[in-house]
Amino acid sequence: MHATHEVHNQPPALLGHDVFGTDRALVEGVNRHGANWAVDGLAELGTLAGTEQAAEWGRLANAYPPVLRSHDRFGHRIDEVEFHPAWHELMRVAVEYGLHATPWATPKLGMHVRRAAGFYLWSQVEAGHGCPISMTYAAVPALRTEPLLNAECEPKLISTCYEPGLRPPMTKSGLLAGMGMTEKQGGSDVRANTTWAVGQSDGSYRLTGHKWFCSAPMCDLFLVLAQTRPAADGADAPSCFLIPRVLPDGTRNTFRLQRLKDKLGNRSNASAEVEFDDTLAWPVGPEGHGVATIIEMVRMTRLDCVIGSAAGMRAALAQAIHHTTYRSAFGGPLRDKPLMRNVLADLTVETEAATALMLRLAATVDASMDGSANDPKERAFSRVAIAVAKFWVCKRAPMMVAEALECLGGNGYVEESGLPRLYREAPLNGIWEGAGNVIALDLLRAMTRQAESVEAFLAEVDIAAGADPRLDEATKRLHEQLFSLDDIVSRARRVAELMVLCLQGSLLVRFAPSYVADAFCASRLEGDWGHVLGTLPPGLDDEAIVDRAAPLG
Repeated sequence: MHATHEVHNQPPALLGHDVFGTDRALVEGVNRHGANWAVDGLAELGTLAGTEQAAEWGRLANAYPPVLRSHDRFGHRIDEVEFHPAWHELMRVAVEYGLHATPWATPKLGMHVRRAAGFYLWSQVEAGHGCPISMTYAAVPALRTEPLLNAECEPKLISTCYEPGLRPPMTKSGLLAGMGMTEKQGGSDVRANTTWAVGQSDGSYRLTGHKWFCSAPMCDLFLVLAQTRPAADGADAPSCFLIPRVLPDGTRNTFRLQRLKDKLGNRSNASAEVEFDDTLAWPVGPEGHGVATIIEMVRMTRLDCVIGSAAGMRAALAQAIHHTTYRSAFGGPLRDKPLMRNVLADLTVETEAATALMLRLAATVDASMDGSANDPKERAFSRVAIAVAKFWVCKRAPMMVAEALECLGGNGYVEESGLPRLYREAPLNGIWEGAGNVIALDLLRAMTRQAESVEAFLAEVDIAAGADPRLDEATKRLHEQLFSLDDIVSRARRVAELMVLCLQGSLLVRFAPSYVADAFCASRLEGDWGHVLGTLPPGLDDEAIVDRAAPLG
């Protein structure tokens, strides 16, 4: 007699490992960019990220998405959103580890790198809760344009105390910030916004209008855009305003949640349609300069789009390598099969290039935001580097996660594997803070208005000049693309693509093991590559590439 149900040839769950320590590209980058002092704390967070408890928080936060409560039992309008306790646990860890705003509290070399690494680690557990964490991080530099207002808000925004619930902001130990920029008629064209603001004698404003996407509506404060007169009356540009959910006297500000969006992914996070009706707000920055005021916020949230996409790629890669290590087929482990190893190596190269890039971008924020070490060249570099990185990495994530999911076969298509959640999440960052065309056109504007940003970008790429002829040839093509104005608008995506590939190539040639850089240059730059992942050319050390990225050896 034989057992009718015996489980074998199934991999163990990928739990109980140090998500930080096993990611060599991440550890090396953290040390390289001046955050070596943060390794112990990141290892602690990485260990927590690899636990069964953390995985369960991520599962529950998505299995039980937020619920809108527009009214209480007596019919009073309350406009609240209920979250599963697991969401609050994820938020608590993120805030306690300072992933929301600590770099602004302690100017120190490597602070933004340390924060980027932590955000990358904890986002691998669950990506949705990163939205309010990211927006709080981005809100601080925008609020600093209004010193008096910032003096009240920043100490609580940088606090590492997570205190959910709607109460007067100044009575809470810690605050979180959200934002509402886009409207149903405008999308990314925020100058077409119709929400308008009327000034009051005390310097405040009253807003009337709506927001089509309001991220994380249970935050305490929101940065929004509104015209300072009805758009039909000829307002030149919107202004930026700060809206508190609860007013100083404890009454609720008018912030009507019309509905929560039913989204493809990002299920744990609430995104709402909001209506303003005589809503009290305070100006941030000069009137009519709202876009300029929030541009720093946009720069930071675009950086987090890159970090979040890189995190999803790494989480998917770790699962693919782990599964194929323990799963056997046709006489041996899948990981040892030449064709599977080619796929895994290609996924690894893509992920390491994204990781190296996001850490370099975080380092440029360190160099350009610290008042004592403000480097104008780094700031100029970041102006285009963050944009092209956002364009490319966020577009690579969906296809990369899909290929990693396929490594698990049918098991990867099952919800319990976690890969479906990563796959649904993957397209988000490509849309948030500017879809591909918006980013490509923004790049062209930067090239036109800030020529020094292109010079700084090329100078960064050229640090690796002479180290690899394939990179040198790609850089030559880049110069030709950048300085040819023929059909430049229709070529904007090609320009952005070549820019980021040259930058990634430069970083890997300088800092990655030679076998990783060789694979990147041969495939991404020289073009010995197919149209799908898993088509690296022969002769590369794909075994070493995969071994380097293995989560459990």
